Amino acid sequence: MPRIARRSIAIAAASLLAIVSLGAQAQAPIVIKFSHVVAPDTPKGKGALRFKELAEQRTGGRVKVEVYPNSQLYKDKEELEALQLGSVQMLAPSLSKFGPLGVKEYEVFDLPFIFKDTEAFRAVTEGKVGADLFKKLESKGITGLAYWDNGATHMTANKPLKNVADFKGLKMRIQSSKVLDAQMRSLGSIPQVMAFSELYQALQTGVVDGTESTPSNIYTQKVFEVQKHMTLSGHGHLAYAVVVNKKFWDGLPAELRSQLEGAMKDATTYANAIAATENATALDKIKASGKTAIYTPTAAELNEMKKATSVVHKEMEARVGKQMIADTYKAAGYSLSK
Repeated sequence: MPRIARRSIAIAAASLLAIVSLGAQAQAPIVIKFSHVVAPDTPKGKGALRFKELAEQRTGGRVKVEVYPNSQLYKDKEELEALQLGSVQMLAPSLSKFGPLGVKEYEVFDLPFIFKDTEAFRAVTEGKVGADLFKKLESKGITGLAYWDNGATHMTANKPLKNVADFKGLKMRIQSSKVLDAQMRSLGSIPQVMAFSELYQALQTGVVDGTESTPSNIYTQKVFEVQKHMTLSGHGHLAYAVVVNKKFWDGLPAELRSQLEGAMKDATTYANAIAATENATALDKIKASGKTAIYTPTAAELNEMKKATSVVHKEMEARVGKQMIADTYKAAGYSLSK
């Protein structure tokens, strides 16, 4: 075979190989790393798995969602920085975590007793306040996709917590939030900021005396094994914002982004729907374990707690924003005087 012919065949073969290689690359799925800090069998954990299922199904495999629960990749303080750097594409941090990021208005959700029930909470997140808060994340390189609810938070400790005096001197674990810090101090306890992944050991060894969380988290993180008492205070409301790296999100083809938005909408409906059931089931399991005594405070005891923590609302106006607090009051149907 002449040299020119052999060379032509070699060039053609190389070109074909390049085309095949490019085709293979084009078929490679877009990977979304979805990191979170709780167990897979919590409302958030199950919501993340539902999103994975729906996203991969609706994009026909063009998108692959890798879910990393239980702080496998990043702890509380690390995950938002990892998102901004593009090390992960998606998170579902609790709303408290956006305060340290510089969006202090998110700490309005930490104000004690501000939400009388789930409906009041969702009136805020699903309305103008929720939308405005998402807009504030854009300058941080973050796009907000949805709010996921996890219900009311309650207090736990190794002593009964019936009256405000019972909190005095207790080291209570909190998320990094100035509002939660002020809340615990208003009760006479000593707030300790700590990663969620470190909580069990800290309770077990006495580094902290107690904490606040939802029944589903208290059960799945085995907090009930190292806490003798739980008071159904319902003083707070735990929720998450599902967020994505803005540059990554904006760079997706419009069709894929639309499909993922639909998957997220349905995963949100699912996650929010199961929150109440998951918490009720977890509470039953905690009771059945016999390891934690569960106490329901009287109306007078709750009012004492509300009165003690009400000072936090005024104290935090300068940090959270007086207008933000007023808008949240209005949407939630809350009055400080009640």
